[in-house]
Amino acid sequence: MIRRLLPLFACAILLPGCGLRPVYSGGSNSAVANVLNSVEVGPIDGKAGWIMAQQLKQRLAPVPTGSGTYRLNIDLNDQLTSFGISLDNSVSRERRTLRAHYTLVDVASEKVMLEETASSEAGIDLTQSDFATIAAEEMALDRLSIDLVEQITTRLALFAKRPPAPQSNAAPQSQSAQQ
Repeated sequence: MIRRLLPLFACAILLPGCGLRPVYSGGSNSAVANVLNSVEVGPIDGKAGWIMAQQLKQRLAPVPTGSGTYRLNIDLNDQLTSFGISLDNSVSRERRTLRAHYTLVDVASEKVMLEETASSEAGIDLTQSDFATIAAEEMALDRLSIDLVEQITTRLALFAKRPPAPQSNAAPQSQSAQQ
């Protein structure tokens, strides 16, 4: 029994020294929660956009339009690529790729605080049934949308944990002016 618990005790002793800190430490009163609760999700086009907007609003906070500190703008690119050919020259496999280019904008200054891209892809086996193929394509789109939401919310949480340092508006002085 003690031999089984020994590695657990060793990890408990060593982990605090490695510098790992939970992103969401502090719960609903933390800086991360405050930033995530102040993000307004902009409109996103398409079915995947609707799924993403609903998931983001659930994971962040339902901020009424125009009242957030930040606005999240997302542009989606959805592609279906056929790459498997069967003996009768019909497509047997597809790859669905969903990419999101997103920006986090400070509403007051219209300054872009964060600009990133997230992507995910899924393989789809095509069958003789058109209904089954359409259902597989739609399920892949749902899964990819939710995967992108997870990527985006994770990146927003990291942004909130370590916001970028404020940039100075003062022009740098030349060498001769400093001497």
